[in-house]
Amino acid sequence: MLIALIARDKPGALQTRLDNRSAHLAYIEETGVVSQAGPLLDGDSMIGSLIILDVEDLVAAQSWADGDPYAKAGLFQSVELIAWKKVVG
Repeated sequence: MLIALIARDKPGALQTRLDNRSAHLAYIEETGVVSQAGPLLDGDSMIGSLIILDVEDLVAAQSWADGDPYAKAGLFQSVELIAWKKVVG
């Protein structure tokens, strides 16, 4: 099941993002369930994340989201998990 994780950073949290980026990328690599991922942008500023998870169900997606070092560091103002269907690409 594909799940879109859409997370918005807390205002002024760029340093939190930068401080935890290595751990976040290692978590993506270790867990092996991320199909695509990248930051959301406002001009040149990173303001959040879009991550496409390939997991069994929404419970597994929530578990992954809770374990993300960005989430543990308190980077996100909000996180939304939405079932997603790939049509192109």
